[in-house]
Amino acid sequence: MEVTVHIPDDIACHMTEAGGDLARRALESFALEEFKRARITKPELRRLLGFGTRWKLDGFLKAHDIYEHYTLEDFLQERAALKSLGF
Repeated sequence: MEVTVHIPDDIACHMTEAGGDLARRALESFALEEFKRARITKPELRRLLGFGTRWKLDGFLKAHDIYEHYTLEDFLQERAALKSLGF
């Protein structure tokens, strides 16, 4: 699916002064918002943005101050799983 957004030329001019590809910035902003609202998954976000590895996606998310929700319960479950494997 392709989506077209109309931005008046004078506003687009101001927006491109900051540098970078305006279409890419729009895609990234839209994709990040959908990810934050849990409408797309991390693998879907990676695919949408064209990142070849999950490490590139993780770097992108950190650059935008988005961190995974990780609770003490998550940690304890992982620790128990590792102990059961002999680690």
